[in-house]
Amino acid sequence: QVQLVESGGGLVQAGGSLRLSCAASGRTFSSYAMGWFRQAPGKEREFVAAIGWSGTDYEDSVKGRFTFSRDNAKKMVYLQMNTLQPEDTAVYYCAARKFGSTHYLAREYDYWGQGTQVTVSS
Repeated sequence: QVQLVESGGGLVQAGGSLRLSCAASGRTFSSYAMGWFRQAPGKEREFVAAIGWSGTDYEDSVKGRFTFSRDNAKKMVYLQMNTLQPEDTAVYYCAARKFGSTHYLAREYDYWGQGTQVTVSS
């Protein structure tokens, strides 16, 4: 069983930055692929980024602006978000996948956090 707790969301102006953190429990954390997804009001949950043994993948609209990193010793993952835009406004979720390769589909992930709100004002 893995528990995930996100933090770091908030309100920021367009062009600003935020760093999301996700704290994980579980002895096999280092073998899991980890993902960030987001869900805006009235929209489906969408892939943002993932990190696993196969590397790191990003959704096209965040490439060059967001950076996903992990610290296995601390059982933490981070999403550094720069040059934020109003369209980045959403609840951001951390997710863990038992199979260690990255995937862009939410249904492929086994554990989820409660989410953290990111609001970008124009």
